[in-house]
Amino acid sequence: MMRFVNPRRWPPLAAIIFAAALFLTPVSPVDAQLADPRLAQPEAATGGTATSGTMVSASHHMIVSANPLASDAGREILRAGGSAVDAAIAVQMVLTLVEPQSSGLGGGAFLVHWNAKNEAIESIDGRETAPLAARPDRFLLPNGEPRPFDDLASSPLSVGVPGVLRALELAHRKHGKLPWARLFEPAIALAENGFAVSPRLSALLIAQGASFFNPAARALYFDDGQVARPAGYQLKNPALAATLRTIAGQGADAFYLGSLANAILWTLQDKAGPDKIGAPVDMTLADLAGYQAKIRDPLCPQFRGFKVCSVGAPSSGGITMGMVLGMFDNAHAPVAATSSGAAAAAQSTEPLPVLRDHLSDIALLAEAEKLAYADRDQFIADPDFVAQTANLLDPTYLAERAKLIDPAHPIAKARPGSPPYKASSLFGLDATVEQSGTSHISIVDDDGNALAMTTSVQTAFGSGLMVGGFLLNCELTDFSFKFADANANPIANRIEGGKRPRSSMAPTIILDPAGQLFAVLGSPGGSNIILYNLKAIVCLIEWHCSVELSASLPNFGSRNGPFEVERGTLAQSGLGAAFTASGSTVTPIEMTSGLAIIERRDGHFEGSADPRREGTALGD
Repeated sequence: MMRFVNPRRWPPLAAIIFAAALFLTPVSPVDAQLADPRLAQPEAATGGTATSGTMVSASHHMIVSANPLASDAGREILRAGGSAVDAAIAVQMVLTLVEPQSSGLGGGAFLVHWNAKNEAIESIDGRETAPLAARPDRFLLPNGEPRPFDDLASSPLSVGVPGVLRALELAHRKHGKLPWARLFEPAIALAENGFAVSPRLSALLIAQGASFFNPAARALYFDDGQVARPAGYQLKNPALAATLRTIAGQGADAFYLGSLANAILWTLQDKAGPDKIGAPVDMTLADLAGYQAKIRDPLCPQFRGFKVCSVGAPSSGGITMGMVLGMFDNAHAPVAATSSGAAAAAQSTEPLPVLRDHLSDIALLAEAEKLAYADRDQFIADPDFVAQTANLLDPTYLAERAKLIDPAHPIAKARPGSPPYKASSLFGLDATVEQSGTSHISIVDDDGNALAMTTSVQTAFGSGLMVGGFLLNCELTDFSFKFADANANPIANRIEGGKRPRSSMAPTIILDPAGQLFAVLGSPGGSNIILYNLKAIVCLIEWHCSVELSASLPNFGSRNGPFEVERGTLAQSGLGAAFTASGSTVTPIEMTSGLAIIERRDGHFEGSADPRREGTALGD
């Protein structure tokens, strides 16, 4: 039977249409979706669409990443006695080579780490920073209007000081077991000997086109600078192999202080002249030398007795997820908390019953997401530049916001609330446009330590500017292009020198009611990351889903606009019909999640990678 919070609060017609639609022939997946080059922004789906995933079980350690070669490198390190952090470093280096559209040395990352011995959660901020000389009008035309995103994405003005390597160096110093240089060996071997270009990489290169890239990248990824490397092509990247050898031998300082730093600036200067912007490059050697990864306090809001731990600002991911779960708790009849073992007997394994039986939960989530995204857009930015945002998770505030939720009368556009800190009244209405070129890694090692790391170069292939065999990010486009709203109120996420742009990345580690590791998860997807993670968290904890179903279940939610549903899935027909009947505006869109989930269950680990991409779970 379908469960409703209150039968009078949901039009009966919606339930009838929804139930009928779920048993009609499902909408076929979009087979030719990459025929439209625009689908490369954000990254398009090249795998399955909401199909059944696969689950892997392991007793000692497990890794889930976005590429089989990267997962294999991480498992090699774990088998050698490496820690979760050690394995993550190996994975990131391989991803730089085999999945350059999503992350790499030229980007940034956030990670959350669970120390099993000390039972401690820690988060590290490796987000890129704006050059110290950056001005608030950086992305504006002379008439004050924002420049076109596509013009900026391939401009040196979009490149932030990369942070991922400093973040991994800091994590290794605290939690590494194997020597730093050992962790680079798998990626160096692949870069020198070659790897088979994956279908996803080839398809996205075709969609992006050769003209997006600078000459170094074009020569690597395109035959004669024109035809994208086909799937299966053995691609070697000797420039990246040399870069990795230098960093392996000299540490991260080689990147930020040595010849690589100079090479980054030369690459930016080379692109600065005749491009679409023509603005002078303002990143300096001092910007690179001064970059620091930061240990931040993790956020661990409770949901059904579980602690859902993620990163705080400058990412909005953990805060927004915590707000949604808090409002969902207030608007939903509570259920008894379950441990990972107790959930096994009731575990859901098929998408149809989950969607059918939890329609009311989906409606509550969508309304809570609207309210949370309204606050996210208004208040969250780099905490070194704006007031702290922790009070957005204040229980009293969330209880008041939850009173606005009524699925029978869906909110068209939620307004920001009045959280309990004075500075909130100073912020203007946000104008940020967020893209997605991101990857996620979930790992548990032999000692039970866990790591969740979301890593990014922003949109697909970042800026398209290659140096030393890796691509530079375009993460500064995650700032609001406008620095003030129509009422001249400054926007919290405006660009400023040395500031870190707001993110939606949300690497997550969940602790069960006994305070022990329950799950490790995260996803790429731009501002949709929050929706993807929430789907998985609620599926695992509230609906007792298996890990493979939590990863592959059709995506849905609202970013304070229409109810968005994954195109080409059962959800498009079923949820679309139900929410249209309830009075919501429904928009089918590409929702290319890349969830990587590990769950601890009855003394072993179960892992699954999202079938929409090329991820793989491996364990022993």
